[in-house]
Amino acid sequence: MRNFRSSVLLVLSLIIVSNVARARAEIKVHIVYLGEKQHDDPKLVTESHHQMLSSLLGSKEDALDSMVYSYRHGFSGFAARLTKSQAKRISDLPEVVHVMPDSYYELATTRTWDYLGLATANPTNLLNDTNMGDQVIIGVVDTGVWPESESFNDNGVGPIPSHWKGGCKPGEKFKLTNCNKKLIGAKYYINGFLAESDGFNFTESPDYNSARDFAGHGTHVASTAGGSYIPNVSYKGLARGTLRGGAPRARIAMYKACWYLEELGGVTCSSSDILKAIDDAIHDGVDVLSLSLGSRIPLNSETDLRDAIATGSFHAVAKGITVVCAGGNAGPSAQTIANTAPWVLTVAATTLDRSFATPIILGNKKLILGQAMYTGPKLGFTSLVYPEDPGNSNETFNGDCESLHFNPIRAMAGKVVLCFTTSRRYATLSRDASFVKRAGGLGLIIARSPGYTLTPCRDDFPCVAVDYELGTDILFYIRSTRSPVVKIQRSRTIVGEPVGTKVATFSSRGPNSISPAILKPDIAAPGVNILAATSPNAMNSAGGFAMYSGTSMAAPAISGVIALLKALHPNWSPAALRSAIVTTAWRTDPFGEQLQAEGSSRRDADPFDYGGGLVNPEKAADPGLIYDMGPKDYILYLCSAGYNDSSISQLVGKVTVCSNPKPSVLDINLPSITIPNLKDKVTLTRTVTNVGPVNSVYKVVVEPPLGVRVVVTPKKLVFNSRTKRVSFKVRASTTHKVNTGYYFGSLIWTDNVHNVTIPVSVRTQILQNYFDEN
Repeated sequence: MRNFRSSVLLVLSLIIVSNVARARAEIKVHIVYLGEKQHDDPKLVTESHHQMLSSLLGSKEDALDSMVYSYRHGFSGFAARLTKSQAKRISDLPEVVHVMPDSYYELATTRTWDYLGLATANPTNLLNDTNMGDQVIIGVVDTGVWPESESFNDNGVGPIPSHWKGGCKPGEKFKLTNCNKKLIGAKYYINGFLAESDGFNFTESPDYNSARDFAGHGTHVASTAGGSYIPNVSYKGLARGTLRGGAPRARIAMYKACWYLEELGGVTCSSSDILKAIDDAIHDGVDVLSLSLGSRIPLNSETDLRDAIATGSFHAVAKGITVVCAGGNAGPSAQTIANTAPWVLTVAATTLDRSFATPIILGNKKLILGQAMYTGPKLGFTSLVYPEDPGNSNETFNGDCESLHFNPIRAMAGKVVLCFTTSRRYATLSRDASFVKRAGGLGLIIARSPGYTLTPCRDDFPCVAVDYELGTDILFYIRSTRSPVVKIQRSRTIVGEPVGTKVATFSSRGPNSISPAILKPDIAAPGVNILAATSPNAMNSAGGFAMYSGTSMAAPAISGVIALLKALHPNWSPAALRSAIVTTAWRTDPFGEQLQAEGSSRRDADPFDYGGGLVNPEKAADPGLIYDMGPKDYILYLCSAGYNDSSISQLVGKVTVCSNPKPSVLDINLPSITIPNLKDKVTLTRTVTNVGPVNSVYKVVVEPPLGVRVVVTPKKLVFNSRTKRVSFKVRASTTHKVNTGYYFGSLIWTDNVHNVTIPVSVRTQILQNYFDEN
């Protein structure tokens, strides 16, 4: 198997995670970052890159041969094949900001929009007020697109937006005619990957050397964000309904920078390819950029150019493009959230109010509702077994799911098997079910911790999940009778009450491990069992559709909402759009029930689980007040976070000198307040901009965290035709005498119509920088 030099996670719905390293010869791809462009003409920018390489390598021919990419739209730089000594020499040039080796990334509905209040039937909602996002362009960096999918039909779609400068690039099994007024862009980027992949041969790879999607992930993401209407769609009869994206008339531009590798059984993406995709997206005129990519702990700092997403997205946001990123699938552990830069919008995943109940009927007539995606024929009364030593055998018996292969085949043949597991991995479940099937078993009941990802077993083999409590009930039944039997019926779709909404177990959690004063995630959206279009080649594809889970699925849901808001408020900044969805989010589900967080034990969700809460698109259209920011604010953040002038200059692309004394990170104008190290008291500032009625008066309501006193001045904000922006101060003091964990509250500005709510998270640290393991 080819090894890859480094990896970063791309958030696949099936949560495929592996770390691979690449050993290479002396010549490697390096990214030479030059910062801000010195010319507006892209040709002149590229020519300057060629000249720089020519002076290093000795001729223009060698420079052209070495060049992998020229970055010439959002920023200036290039990727080239260089030796270590050549990279060192070019890094010493005064116009070069930074040189880094290339690195690799790995991949990390019918109900969603009605659930979030964006039903088509309502003639006055955000969906219809914005003509469903028409004229807004959503760019997606992912595994490509399956253009024949009905999700990308352009029926009823108007002319291509006039600000679009991009296009479609033909390639293997992808023609220019595969694009239309809906799918207006499709490009692919593989030079960085190929430059460091000895022996890679497309004739031996199942992926396509074009923007066509093999893995299916990119198609699913694009369909979720902006797919067209498709009536009567289901997954093998489950979750039936009308399928569409969040902004069904928005336009899609796919930038394929991620490639399926059969030997990995997953997807990998080169940083140089991703940067080129973002660079082109900036040039092409996308309004929203959706990236279901991320990285694992430890994270690279925002000024470290190894974080291609932070670097590329900084320049995109500076150009007014909202960048939406998946938060990662490393939950429920704390401090695992990825994509933490304050200029990106980071998304957590929740469940829907939908489940796939699967009746299990025991021989004692007890009915248990498990969870599965089983659509095969119902299984009549069949022998039920839990593999355990009967006390008179020399054979090995084991009821752990991972150890089923140690059991005698006869113990499982012709029976439904019960097993228990602590594993979260889909591969474990799939392997166990396959072994039972090969042994002649007729079904598998898996007892596991609640909240883990639900995935159908191959070949529609009956495999049903229950929790440990129900699994123990089944076990006790088996032990209570000589001939235990069970029926398993087909899964059924349950929508609405009594199914509650929860932050998914896999969804990565805060606090932010780079800068804990920056709340991440920002927002949550449905990301569990999301039905959308996919590639016919994709795992579990059924008629070109599949149900995937992951923050990969939640991020494009937010991209779709942002597209609608951008259509309604075309002049709002990325920070304003983020503020609108954070300050209006639900902290209960749409039915008023408290949002829960799945994990080792279920509990009420908090800002480290869902940021501001569950996105509420209708409220976000009219937030009343916004917490706005621009590029200068992000530079202030970098200064306040302690980065030195040279590292900030590397990211920004021009000489930057921080003020002395440095600004406080607590004063960054985020729609949240997070104080990670309160020892006694602290005062911070926020500024709000009125986007509601010109003459407005807002009063403050404070819900303080436990043991923390919060005082806001002034207590009233008055806006009129002359006063559109007002600042206020927040003074927080602790009554705790020991180091604590985080406690949570809220700060609300209300005019009796709008309730502009931001989360407040405070941790008391009497002893600073202390790891409390007790």
